[in-house]
Amino acid sequence: MILEPERYAEQFKAAGADVLTVHIEACPHLHRNVQQIKSLGMKAGVAVNPHTPISQLEDILHDIDLVCLMSVNPGFGGQAFIPHTLHKVKQLRQLIDSRGLQVDIEIDGGVGDKNAADLIAAGATVLVAGNSVFRAPDPKAAISRLKAL
Repeated sequence: MILEPERYAEQFKAAGADVLTVHIEACPHLHRNVQQIKSLGMKAGVAVNPHTPISQLEDILHDIDLVCLMSVNPGFGGQAFIPHTLHKVKQLRQLIDSRGLQVDIEIDGGVGDKNAADLIAAGATVLVAGNSVFRAPDPKAAISRLKAL
């Protein structure tokens, strides 16, 4: 998470990014940030920390391509998955579907073999798996297991 992401959007685009996700908690002018990202030809995502309610997304959801639900507190890898995230995925899926939107739901933090299937069943479409892959005895096998879900 970075503060003032608008200062870096053009640099991310120049570096080859085609999707840029900003944290709702770091953007006092979120709509402006999303408009900037879109104007640069990128897809726009909004990340939500574990303590932030899904209701905070209601006024921006129709303008974005992705919601990243943080399932750990931002900062470092290897944290335990926060179980309440599963409820938030279901809430968000219902909100997206009720509005007829096409918005991906990404889960970031503590994702692995033990919870990936439940997250997908709840409505997640993108899973970020760091430690469950890179600390696995066989990272390729870990990726294959996750892709098979």
